[in-house]
Amino acid sequence: MTLTKDERMLALLYGDGTREGLIRALTEMKAELQPDEEPLLSMTKTLLGKLSSMTNQQFWDLTEGR
Repeated sequence: MTLTKDERMLALLYGDGTREGLIRALTEMKAELQPDEEPLLSMTKTLLGKLSSMTNQQFWDLTEGR
């Protein structure tokens, strides 16, 4: 599994270094989005799906650039 450049940027901006923390932060952010922010909502939903389906080790490998 890979992350897009934009997904990596979301992880950098909202993450605390852990998969669980990023899921929590993105879920909170998603709840605050306005109707005109559909592209960000869509990307956030996609990233949350990817995060939910990966292990902590896979997340670490992806975010550490291994």
